[in-house]
Amino acid sequence: MSTPYGLQITENCVLCKLRHTGFFCDLSKQSIEDLDKIKYASAFPPGAVLFVEGQAPRGVYVLCAGRVKLTTTSRDGKTLILRIAQAGEVLGLNSTVSGKPYELTAETLQPCQLDFVKRDEFLKFLQTHPDACLHAAQHLSQDCQSAYEMIRSLGLSHSVSEKLARLLLEWATDGENTKDGIRIKIALTHEEIAQLIGTSRETVTRVLGEFREKEFAQLRGSTLLIRNKAALEKLVGV
Repeated sequence: MSTPYGLQITENCVLCKLRHTGFFCDLSKQSIEDLDKIKYASAFPPGAVLFVEGQAPRGVYVLCAGRVKLTTTSRDGKTLILRIAQAGEVLGLNSTVSGKPYELTAETLQPCQLDFVKRDEFLKFLQTHPDACLHAAQHLSQDCQSAYEMIRSLGLSHSVSEKLARLLLEWATDGENTKDGIRIKIALTHEEIAQLIGTSRETVTRVLGEFREKEFAQLRGSTLLIRNKAALEKLVGV
């Protein structure tokens, strides 16, 4: 089924060609068939808010295609991006299992397909499917590990340059090696990059300019080119 957002929506998880290494995608055939009976497939445009911080949990979203940013906001209105969720991840899992309000806000960065499962039906699904229950525990553990790594990165970095260098090196692991350096597609604004490392847009623009002048890295539009990975590693003490 096609949508106005250029996505090909897959209604049946068993026949899905978007299968990823993720929470629901790795379940047994029987579990996936049972999941199909309780989930609702939908397409969302960029900028759609799935749930907001402090909202009572309605259920979980399985990200089948696209990317979603997960943010938290301070009392003075400062926003921090905790991470960018990729296809195969489950959003709102912690709050849905615990019954506590969503601790983050989830907003689509691009056209996305998501499968939604209501909280009561999801909890029953976990109770009757041991493999799904184990995968849920593993997913929560991964979320916890991701939070530890972010705290370590922000807390142990001594400057914005070091924080930004750590982020670029993290992105480099999924980049394409070319004769000019490591090429990466980054669909984030300077403001969103700033929210990822806890600083201002102006500071990110300035530091990126310094990296460009020193030929460490260069960002043009959505393309990031890391010219000198060794220099960035030296900056973070690797």
